[in-house]
Amino acid sequence: MVMLVDCSKCRTPLQLPHGAKSIRCAVCHAITLIGEPRNAPPTPPPSYLPPATFSPNNNYNYYAPPSATPVSAPSLYNQAPSSQNPSVHGRKKAVIIGISYKNSRNELKGCINDAKCMKFMLVNRFKFPEASILMLTEEETDPYRIPTKHNIRMAMFWLVQDCQSGDSLVFHYSGHGSQQRNYTGDEVDGYDETLCPLDYETQGMIVDDEINATIVRPLPRGVKLHAIIDACHSGTVLDLPYLCRMDRTGRYAWEDHRPRSGAWKGTSGGEVISFSGCDDDQTSADTAALSKVTSTGAMTYAFIQAIERGQGNTYGSILSSMRSTIRKTDDELGGSVVTTLLTMLLTGGSAGIGMTQEPQLTANEPFDVYTKLFSL
Repeated sequence: MVMLVDCSKCRTPLQLPHGAKSIRCAVCHAITLIGEPRNAPPTPPPSYLPPATFSPNNNYNYYAPPSATPVSAPSLYNQAPSSQNPSVHGRKKAVIIGISYKNSRNELKGCINDAKCMKFMLVNRFKFPEASILMLTEEETDPYRIPTKHNIRMAMFWLVQDCQSGDSLVFHYSGHGSQQRNYTGDEVDGYDETLCPLDYETQGMIVDDEINATIVRPLPRGVKLHAIIDACHSGTVLDLPYLCRMDRTGRYAWEDHRPRSGAWKGTSGGEVISFSGCDDDQTSADTAALSKVTSTGAMTYAFIQAIERGQGNTYGSILSSMRSTIRKTDDELGGSVVTTLLTMLLTGGSAGIGMTQEPQLTANEPFDVYTKLFSL
């Protein structure tokens, strides 16, 4: 049975090795001493824990997009789920989080829809086993699957637990994001990016430093993690060292976001690539303007649309397609006072004119976005 203890300083849940008398926190580095157990009945682990067998400087060169983007094979997105086992090259695991903040002043309409759509795509197109996908939304009946701060932390630990070479991991979040002042010198812009759990008003937000320490730095060689973050101020929310700065023509350059302090924000040999809804100083829309049917996060919709329309061959083609989809809708919404006011209502007042957001791509290592093939 997995034993978890809270860090004595920052209260992060830590997985205690069997027989250990103390443990150092990966987030704040405090040492927590473990007392002798009393004769109390053991607490069962959360139901989503896996079974035992589940075993700045900016001097850079710009790169232009290719003249033509190849088209992929016909979409499998609408076909029935496959009963095949995970790829023989490794396990597939995903954490999907959608938070609506229902009945609060910060309520969002599309986030749970985003979570359901993402799960459907992972199962049907990318052959993720349903049993290896952990969903956290307010609609879940299991108390450990409600997207509270504690449960999101636990889910992140579960995602990377016992990962091995060949594993493919996905972390998807749709909900509110924010920023707070950074005083350690680790941020180029002086701000930490944050995710807002359901109970953030009482328990606080999850800071990018913790996300990086939990699901980025531990990844060993051969493990691949994709993060899809549909939230405001989410450009560098995984604190990855490199950001792909792409202009409207598709030319791009990698910005170096490694902290001046020298703190390591990369992996232990694994690969992490993150698509996020907008730049750190932008907001992300929650709107029905794209699907025309129901509310979704603009970024999640644009990401799935890129895959569905055969524009998901490379990371560059996905990012370009997402930006094009949102830009087109932005132009359509920003045409008059009426549509501008409507957009403000749809986005909770977070966007004054249209959807002022540009999806971003960050990674632990720079690469050629137009030749590197996308795969989950």
